[in-house]
Amino acid sequence: MTTQEGYSGKDGAPFGAGLQLQWEAEPASFPMANSDLLARSLAAVWHPCTQMKRHEALPLIPIARGDGVWLVDADGRRYLDAVSSWWVNLFGHGEPRIKAAIKAQLDELEHVMLAGFTHEPVVRLSERLGALSGLGHAFYGSDGASAVEIALKMAAHYWRNVGHPAKHRFVYLEGSYHGETAGALAVTDVPVFRDAYAPLIGQHFVAPSPDPRRALPGETADDVTDRAASRLEHLLARHHGEIAALIVEPLVQGAAGMAMYSPRYLQLARAACDRHQVLLIADEIAVGFGRSGEMFASRGAGVQPDLLCLSKGITGGFLPLACVLCSDKVFEAFYHDDVSRGFLHSHSYTGNPLACAAANAVLDIFESDNVIEANRARAERWDALFGPLRNHAHVTHFRRTGMIWAFDVTDAGAGFAQRYFAAALDQSLLVRPIGNTVYFMPPYTMLDDEIRLLADGALAALDAALASDGQTQDLPLA
Repeated sequence: MTTQEGYSGKDGAPFGAGLQLQWEAEPASFPMANSDLLARSLAAVWHPCTQMKRHEALPLIPIARGDGVWLVDADGRRYLDAVSSWWVNLFGHGEPRIKAAIKAQLDELEHVMLAGFTHEPVVRLSERLGALSGLGHAFYGSDGASAVEIALKMAAHYWRNVGHPAKHRFVYLEGSYHGETAGALAVTDVPVFRDAYAPLIGQHFVAPSPDPRRALPGETADDVTDRAASRLEHLLARHHGEIAALIVEPLVQGAAGMAMYSPRYLQLARAACDRHQVLLIADEIAVGFGRSGEMFASRGAGVQPDLLCLSKGITGGFLPLACVLCSDKVFEAFYHDDVSRGFLHSHSYTGNPLACAAANAVLDIFESDNVIEANRARAERWDALFGPLRNHAHVTHFRRTGMIWAFDVTDAGAGFAQRYFAAALDQSLLVRPIGNTVYFMPPYTMLDDEIRLLADGALAALDAALASDGQTQDLPLA
């Protein structure tokens, strides 16, 4: 049985429930170049997070190349990549130092199985991630969902190894998104993703989100934090005998419409987990590697998780890679003569040398370019450029955490997300709203003039989207 302990938005529906990407029957102008490539793609490729029939009306955009913070289509039209190509591209497309690292590694070793073997790039990356996170052992996968699967299995297996096999369920937050494999879906609170696969997924516990947009009349953001933490405490106190771990997206719940909440909630959650012997899993797939303003959001909040999930920006958007870092306590529970107590989980491309070389190059850039400090200065400058958006009559809850900006649009009407997406493309911008939430997750290397283009174009797209009518059904956005 799923335990639902939530709050509702102004319309009575929970924030983050059924978040949607809306599509028009007749979209605004899209590039029509290279029709042969588009036809071949529709005939052979099943595109992600997409109702493929909609592409009868909504043409695909054929991208020919990347150029820094720009994507270039087959006609040569350029689009400012304001969402870092699904949140992965930290330093621009074609970043030469990452490319050079991959090319150099390609001449040495492209891949070797990590079971029974090792190699310098994975050892070096693991040492560096351990030093940055304070967590001592790294287990690798290929994408964010695989990292979450690893962490969930590791948490439940940990309790089995230490003599508490009944602790195999999890707590996740309302509006949370942790991926779309079976285990990850079981701790994801977006019904449009979950419902079709309900028979396949486990049932766990839902705790209230500390999203300040959930404030009841007269409440402050701190009140929402305290209320959410209190409900979590009650849930853990009642069910700790069967709960293995709490999994959270630290500071920003992405699919919940970029719900940004106080670091204090993480601190209270960590303390509650400690009191009730529950592990804490920090899913930093989206917010890690500087996106939250610190290298890792949980670390910046003064919280040490037991398990830390990383992916997306880890290779700067070049190659698939995911990592789960764990505490010594967790690792030591698996270290035993009994094979069945080992963590018998594997992926063919675990710790791929090319991907690890790219990730090491990313960490080199963080060090050489002083990225975290530079981003703080960038964010303050860019805040000012977004002023007209912040002050727009239909904009509410304009907010920022680190290098993520978001705002909600009032009176947006049906089909707003797709109308805005189309209007943004007309402004040469790649922006994918989540429901009525517009957000920016730009590469860190955008120039002030490019951010000015983003701010001006986003404002023009907002006015255009609000002026048009939306009359279609919705599709999910990941």
